Amino acid sequence: MSTTATAAVGNLQLLPAIGLEELNSEAALQTRVDRKYLVPTRLARELLATAGTGMRVLEMEGSRSFAYDSVYFDTAALDSYLLAARGRRRRYKIRTRTYVDSAVSFLEVKTEGAREATVKERIPYQLEDRSRLTAEGLAYVRETLAAAVGSVPAGALGPVIETRYHRTTLYLPESGSRATIDTGVTWQCPGEPAWVLADAVILETKSGSTAGPLDRHLWANGVRPSRISKFATGMAALRPGLPANRWHRTLCRTMALRPAP
Repeated sequence: MSTTATAAVGNLQLLPAIGLEELNSEAALQTRVDRKYLVPTRLARELLATAGTGMRVLEMEGSRSFAYDSVYFDTAALDSYLLAARGRRRRYKIRTRTYVDSAVSFLEVKTEGAREATVKERIPYQLEDRSRLTAEGLAYVRETLAAAVGSVPAGALGPVIETRYHRTTLYLPESGSRATIDTGVTWQCPGEPAWVLADAVILETKSGSTAGPLDRHLWANGVRPSRISKFATGMAALRPGLPANRWHRTLCRTMALRPAP
């Protein structure tokens, strides 16, 4: 883990652990409301240390931070991106997610349901296919989108941006919800240099319709939800010509990028 990541989540090593099976049993939440916060690394460390919510940390085989890799797919016309940029209700994201440490991949379709609830559906996917959609994968995407939003992309789908980061997952027993802290968040468009989020983490709470204790703790300390999406905000940052009013404040004020090492 990088020095930045250690600075943000190092104090979480002292919290009690929770295993993956128990976490999934207690806080599965495939349908949920996600609240994202872009937090300076030092402040994140301070706030997590004082959250006082009986938090537990996901631990697997002695590790508490895990490498993630996601490849997002869109049409040549960037239909998925533009739906997000224009705030359409029936927007969607298509991606592969790879759990790098265990070399396991999934093909995922995320849609926005009623009341901004996020619905995630996924199937196992071959690791070697993570950067492309197979015929079977495309059929799954089209079937899932037709059922969830009533339409499917008109054009071919190809990879448009890749994200990499390390994730620490928290379980909050008071609300039966979970939260994640992503460090070293990196974006890269195909064939181009990679860029990393500078001196900040993305903290995301995943709960039901009501805010959880960690949300309330952040709000009490002046940290409000950020308008950020790893897919769409990353695209806007690396493709300045795209319409991006929805993320203007985040891009201009709080989301500093630097070339990845």
